[in-house]
Amino acid sequence: MITPIDQIVAISGGQSTHNKAAVADQSGSMFGNVLRSVIENVKETDAEVSKKEYLMATGQLDNPAELVLAQIKSTTAVDMLVQLRNKAMDAYSELTRINL
Repeated sequence: MITPIDQIVAISGGQSTHNKAAVADQSGSMFGNVLRSVIENVKETDAEVSKKEYLMATGQLDNPAELVLAQIKSTTAVDMLVQLRNKAMDAYSELTRINL
């Protein structure tokens, strides 16, 4: 008995290639999904920094390096969001320059 190979998972997307189109149609574009996840990551890392700062200010944080690591994560997440926005704006400007 031969079974189909539709259960193979793509490395980049984490979804089978058979289901990518269905997922993109259901919840918008893949770019939109990536953008949402990056924004959510920025929110989560910012909340983590706020929590660590509160714990540090109240003396409940045993290891001050945790605060520094949380701040670095947050800064990196924001930088990634800004770079993604810049690339999207570049792509949009390139599309507007196309002559039809």
